Amino acid sequence: MSASNTALPKSLVLVGAGKMGGAMLRGWLNLGLDAKAVTVIEPTPAPDMVAFAQAKGVHLLSDATGIAPPDVLVLAIKPQGFDAAAPALQALVSARTVVVSIMAGKSMGSIAKQLPGAGGIVRAMPNTPAAVGRGITGATASMGLAEGARLQADALLRAIGQVEWVATEDDIDAVTAVSGSGPAYVFYLVECLADAGIAAGLAPDVAERLARATIEGSGELLFRDAGTPAATLRKNVTSPGGTTAAALDVLMAHDGLAPLMARAIAAAKKRAGELAG
Repeated sequence: MSASNTALPKSLVLVGAGKMGGAMLRGWLNLGLDAKAVTVIEPTPAPDMVAFAQAKGVHLLSDATGIAPPDVLVLAIKPQGFDAAAPALQALVSARTVVVSIMAGKSMGSIAKQLPGAGGIVRAMPNTPAAVGRGITGATASMGLAEGARLQADALLRAIGQVEWVATEDDIDAVTAVSGSGPAYVFYLVECLADAGIAAGLAPDVAERLARATIEGSGELLFRDAGTPAATLRKNVTSPGGTTAAALDVLMAHDGLAPLMARAIAAAKKRAGELAG
């Protein structure tokens, strides 16, 4: 499915306007969602969000008092704050309201229990590159969600990047481990690559720039050449007996990067399941 203005909701309430909520809001408006159709609930908005809302004509409120149930209710608050916020949010759901949650560790069952009467629930896990419109979101929908409602959710999520729909809610834990937490792994790779460059004799600032630019350029190559498997791109860089092959012999050893990454993803998935209860 692809984002379409015709799939955008007529009314939307965003609960939480932090970094991810703010990124989503900007993406929706860039996509063509009418600012007058959006209400943002944020008790302590940052100054830049206040200025943005005023400039765009978005309703920015401190609580849910007096708001009619929208077509879509987006939950972008910290999961640990949901239980306290839920009673006041119950008035925002009706049989026509689709709840889209990006709260990590909150299952659709727990959301449905706190917000009974919603027309359906979409649980989604975006990642931080959403801030620059290059995120990727894993999403799953509650049983029986109407196709039109799913298209609305898809359009909203695609405003911040790509979307992958997964079959079951259990898959969201794996999505969290791979792409939700994944940017941190990439940033750590930059740290390690720069530190290794320093150890090899480079000046710290040079090593940092080389590491950052290498990851940035490689990511862009992956994006532009999406039809070529990553393994093929790797092999294209690797001359037999050359410097890259020497480094990969270490990274691809039996105790190298692949088993380490497998353990890391397994640990993140296990923790995601624990948080979801």
